[in-house]
Amino acid sequence: EMEASGDKGKYIAKASFPGNLQLVLVLRPTGFIHRTLSDLAFKFNRDEFKMKVPIIMLGSVTELHGYIDKTQLTEDLGGTLDYCHNRWLSHRTAIESFALMVKQTAQMLQSFGTELAETEPPNDVQSTSSLLAAHRQSFWCIAGLHGLKHFLTLSCPLKYAIVSDCNHHFNPELSFRLLAQLDETEIAFDEFWAKHQQKLEQCVQLRNFEQTFREVKAALSVASERLSESLENARVLASQGDQHVQNNHYAVDSIVPKCNELHHLCDAVVTETEKRRGLLNKSLELHSLLEKSMRWCDEGIYLLASQPVDKCQSQDGAESALQEIEKFLDTGADNKIKEPNKVYQLYEPILNPDLMVPLGFMHVHICLQSLLILDLVSCRADVNGKLHSWPPRALNYSLVCEINSPFLIISVNSHVINELIETERAYVEELLCVLEGYASEMDNPLMMHLISPGLLNKKDILFGNMEEIYHFHNRVFLKELENYIEYPELVGRCFLERMEDFQIYEKYCQNKPRSESLWRQFSDSAFFQECQRKLDHKLSLDSYLLKPVQRITKYQLLLKEMLKYSKNCEGAEDLQEALTSILGILKAVNDSMHQIAITGYDGNLNELGKLLMQGSFNVWTDHKKGHSKVKDLARFKPMQRHLFLHEKAVLFCKKREENGEGYEKAPSYSYKHSLNMTAVGITENAKGDSKKFEIWYNAREEVYIIQAPTPEIKATWVNEIRKVLTSQLQACRGKTFSFLLPSTQCSFVLETPFYTSELFFKKNQNTKTRSTNTLFDRYFSFSQKLVSTEH
Repeated sequence: EMEASGDKGKYIAKASFPGNLQLVLVLRPTGFIHRTLSDLAFKFNRDEFKMKVPIIMLGSVTELHGYIDKTQLTEDLGGTLDYCHNRWLSHRTAIESFALMVKQTAQMLQSFGTELAETEPPNDVQSTSSLLAAHRQSFWCIAGLHGLKHFLTLSCPLKYAIVSDCNHHFNPELSFRLLAQLDETEIAFDEFWAKHQQKLEQCVQLRNFEQTFREVKAALSVASERLSESLENARVLASQGDQHVQNNHYAVDSIVPKCNELHHLCDAVVTETEKRRGLLNKSLELHSLLEKSMRWCDEGIYLLASQPVDKCQSQDGAESALQEIEKFLDTGADNKIKEPNKVYQLYEPILNPDLMVPLGFMHVHICLQSLLILDLVSCRADVNGKLHSWPPRALNYSLVCEINSPFLIISVNSHVINELIETERAYVEELLCVLEGYASEMDNPLMMHLISPGLLNKKDILFGNMEEIYHFHNRVFLKELENYIEYPELVGRCFLERMEDFQIYEKYCQNKPRSESLWRQFSDSAFFQECQRKLDHKLSLDSYLLKPVQRITKYQLLLKEMLKYSKNCEGAEDLQEALTSILGILKAVNDSMHQIAITGYDGNLNELGKLLMQGSFNVWTDHKKGHSKVKDLARFKPMQRHLFLHEKAVLFCKKREENGEGYEKAPSYSYKHSLNMTAVGITENAKGDSKKFEIWYNAREEVYIIQAPTPEIKATWVNEIRKVLTSQLQACRGKTFSFLLPSTQCSFVLETPFYTSELFFKKNQNTKTRSTNTLFDRYFSFSQKLVSTEH
């Protein structure tokens, strides 16, 4: 090949000639006669030299140096390249010989592998063992011959050729590529042989097992026949003895004990046989119950797997899926184990350690199937498509049997940690598959013609920070989880140590509406269809974009299941703390997805501090200022407001429903007004309703009566507001504020220890904080501003 190098258009030879020509340089002879003859020859034979590349005639070696660097020319052309044609020929000969040997080796191994693969294993032990020995012998012969060829090739010309490559500017890439090809062939064949040898060894084991089975079966048949025959002989003999006794035989004293012993032995054999028959029937009954329960669970798994992911993007779809699942649960009445203790008592005679394991794991299996069902319903989208904690109704989980035993605790925890790690591995593989199969392909020049113009430069919107999530789970979290496989009850520590890293999901979920909208616009794009075809995925990309949202939700379900059986174990506190933290992250994600839907706010929401709570309420206003009719109307007619409680302010918004599908159906929140938390007070118990409380502003110039959906929600909000106000007071503790009273020209000093929560909190409307005529209340609003600015 010839490659352009530098601004001067010089050409440097990079590899062996011939190759793709870029330029032809013709060095003319220096002698007059020779030059004239060459010009005439070129002129009359020009047609034979027709090329699509330029031809430059050079008159001297000096002109040649203007095109080709001296270091790339041999000494006879005025260059400095140390070139030996004999070495080059030796190099090429060695390479070609080695390439032929590699090809022959690959063909030989392929032929031998085909022969091995097409060989049917015999049906008897001797023939199978002989076949295994013959294949081993052939393998070692081929391996030895191949190793000898490899050694001879490396020890002679090719080794020299590689050294020659490195020292004399020849390209060693071909040599190393052939060596790599040979090594890959060896590795592939060794792997194939290992599998084939293992298959034959297992075949020998099978044939031995089958032969022993036939022998044992025959022996048991003979023993059974002998036992039946012996029992029959014993009964006949006992009958004969009884007949002798009835005939007044003279040796009655000797015959009677022997007859009694024969009767006793026959009865003992029959009793033991019936006992064994009963145990076998019980075992068959138990295994039938296990099989029936497992089959029902498998049907449930198939039902869950067949649910379209898009179906749960809307409330109607999620409700329909839930009804279908509940209907299926109702069909499992015959599979429920309502009283496990009675089950153990009923089958106690056959519950040896070998049978305890299937019983325990039947419980684990059923628990996990219920967990999968809970995973589907607890990760649905609410009306606006945001992450939402659910279910709204109690599901029928009587299928799960409660067996409090150390064995079951270990089984459940081990099964849950295995489930956690296996699903984590699958999750990481799915993320990688999406990133390589879709995200990377958006930068592939060969795929650009399939990408719609509206998708260009939109990769960050479509995939969000999925790559960041993948690297966290692949490099960090999965490896740390695997360290706890032997200590499942301690896995809570792993979550606690990485809890801050899980905040990356908040960013992903906040971007999800934009990603969903973009996907809906271009879901029929040829680019996505081609990527899905290459990956051989049955589900489209949007199903995989939902995986991170589903994954962060499933962690709390697995932790709950593990905590349920680890309350008195080491690590239970860590599990509880990890569960609380994960639930906090889910709440923060849910709150933030509502927050990004706020419209009309002029400032920066991030400056308001952390979003603590959000929710919809009925709101009445009772302001000192304003028209009396307006105040009366506001007092009796509630407003529907969605409140956002931040560390520094509380926002009042109006919820507006949107039309569309999925995230496009999510509501928006139209900003109305806000209250600075430094000037806010609360009355915890509003008169006449346990669900109401008051938020008042600027010494009750503005009063907002808030009605929560439930008393519990009201209590949660009151406690959170109290924490915010208390933290503000603690931040100001120990500071002194001075006031200059214009009317008296005297100063008023306020010590902050006096400035307590009494000023902010009222237990009910009958409790007075201070008289509105006091000097302090006249400067209450002003002091609030001083607190906020810390003057």
